[in-house]
Amino acid sequence: MSLLPRHPVPQLLVPTLDGGHFALGATPAPAFEMVVFYRGLHCPICAKYLTELARLLPEFEQRGVGAIAVSSDDEERTREMAKKTNAGSLRMGYGLSLKSARQWGLTISTSRGKTSIGIEEPALFSEPGLFLVRPDGTLYWGSTQTMPFARPHFDEILGAIDFVVKNDYPARGEYTGEV
Repeated sequence: MSLLPRHPVPQLLVPTLDGGHFALGATPAPAFEMVVFYRGLHCPICAKYLTELARLLPEFEQRGVGAIAVSSDDEERTREMAKKTNAGSLRMGYGLSLKSARQWGLTISTSRGKTSIGIEEPALFSEPGLFLVRPDGTLYWGSTQTMPFARPHFDEILGAIDFVVKNDYPARGEYTGEV
């Protein structure tokens, strides 16, 4: 399933490590909500990626962007990832259903056993995705991957957000007519 810019995104409701729940759209950030789907504790690239997000989180917040990192891992594995990445105030959601992952357009992989860092992969898990969602619940920007490599860089996303806000740049890729 492919999500379209300027159209509503699927529902997202996940428990968070702070003991609450994250419901996309319940209390939207002023500019965007950034939803970062990651593979799980078994992924060393995810750990590096989330460490960078946690480091740059204040920069996103200054721009009116809220952020959450979400995976299908359980609470225990998510806590381990939060520790590993020094997540600090980064919201960490867990227990993403694979059905919900598919609704977001994420691809699903099967386990290949232990990873290079010796952590067992879940039987099934989603591959990465990153989405900027407007306060009205519509998609502004989205990126999904079939592999863990070469993800969007957070510093480049910050620069893009500055450009978008300054120039009132519209979401692109919304055309669904005949080609």
